Amino acid sequence: MLEDVLSRGLAALSIPCSQETLRAFRLYYELLTERNRQVNLTAITAEEDVALLHFLDCAAALQRLPESAATVLDIGSGAGFPGLVWKLLRPELSLTLLDSQQKRVRFQEEVCDALGLGDVRCVCARAEEAANSPLRESFDAVTSRAVSRLNILAELCLPFTAVGGCFLAMKGSAAAEELSEAAGALRLLGGAEGRLLSCTVPGLDADRYLISAEKLRPTPAKYPRRYAQIKKQPL
Repeated sequence: MLEDVLSRGLAALSIPCSQETLRAFRLYYELLTERNRQVNLTAITAEEDVALLHFLDCAAALQRLPESAATVLDIGSGAGFPGLVWKLLRPELSLTLLDSQQKRVRFQEEVCDALGLGDVRCVCARAEEAANSPLRESFDAVTSRAVSRLNILAELCLPFTAVGGCFLAMKGSAAAEELSEAAGALRLLGGAEGRLLSCTVPGLDADRYLISAEKLRPTPAKYPRRYAQIKKQPL
């Protein structure tokens, strides 16, 4: 049962979770599986799998979010992972979700309405275009659970990160290789040398990591480039 897996896992992570929060996760799950029949949100739908591979996976990464981070941007937020999970577990966060597909943003808005998360901002835009808006360099933490390699994600995420803030990328077993590959990109975009942090997900044997890079100086104005160029010629 979803609630049992979540309760045990969050306890193992030393993350407090009330019965009210567990009910919110249950409603989130029900909305996710219902809407997934019309919109491709996730290939993972079984209760235990969603609890483990989505909710607890994101919760484990939340442990690495600095306590001082008050404003968070989730880029390529899709079904709301990790942003909405972080918001449910740390309600004080000021959260913005950014996704390029309107159908996903509509789902995020529906979840926020159902869970009473009226202070979450859901934005439909491409990251490389929104980076030249007032959102630029305005967040304490910018995260992504997207599948793009780190040298591509860095160019999309660091322009939104405030100087003194951090960029956090959720990654799997290839994390160390991607970090080495992206070292030059992180420096060029104003970031510090990235750190590879392990994330233990209770009940999951697979390796999970978070790559964290502090923002040391403003990102040069010419970044991010057009996505086609970013993908064709990664930094």
